[in-house]
Amino acid sequence: MPVICAALGCKNRRSVDSKSRGITFHKFPSELKLRRVWEVSVRRVPFVATNSSKLCSEHFKPEDFDRTGQTVRLREGVIPSVFNFPSRRKKTESTRKTKRSRRAEERPPVVVSQNLPEARPQLNDAVLGRQTNTSQEAKESPPMGISQNLPESRPQPSDDHSYSLPYSPNELKARLQEALARVESLEREKMNAMTRERRAKKMVKSLQEDLKKKRS
Repeated sequence: MPVICAALGCKNRRSVDSKSRGITFHKFPSELKLRRVWEVSVRRVPFVATNSSKLCSEHFKPEDFDRTGQTVRLREGVIPSVFNFPSRRKKTESTRKTKRSRRAEERPPVVVSQNLPEARPQLNDAVLGRQTNTSQEAKESPPMGISQNLPESRPQPSDDHSYSLPYSPNELKARLQEALARVESLEREKMNAMTRERRAKKMVKSLQEDLKKKRS
């Protein structure tokens, strides 16, 4: 099975060429907290490392390695911090126009007076006068384009998701540790609440037994 680096955008794989360049591949740590930090650092969402997932040595600093033995090993507790992620796409202002507004701009203005019916000879003078006034007002009014009645185009939302990850591995590690500490605190509170509940039930049961004894 080929060994490929799990980092986003990295194309290194275990081969004769990578070996000649001194690139080594390292498993994700078995310790759950540190493993999660590694998973977040590779910037692949969603990503869960498996036993075969590996990172190449190009994502670690020189001081992260222990080269005293025959095999190159990572020092305990190190975090990958060297990455070259693809730059985010930036949209220009012109591409933010909606298709609807562009179609409206391409259409010629429609003059209202062109659609008015002509006065018929058999109508009386009063009707002819009203139609003439209406036609005259329509001619004097400025042409109205369809695009004038359309709502303003709103900028398209950015492709950058709100859940995109920060760049700093140290910041990722700090956030992860904060979340884990919060989980541990909630678990302790839950255990304390369960302990208090058991004590209260035990006390109620004891009081009920005492009450039965006094009644008997």
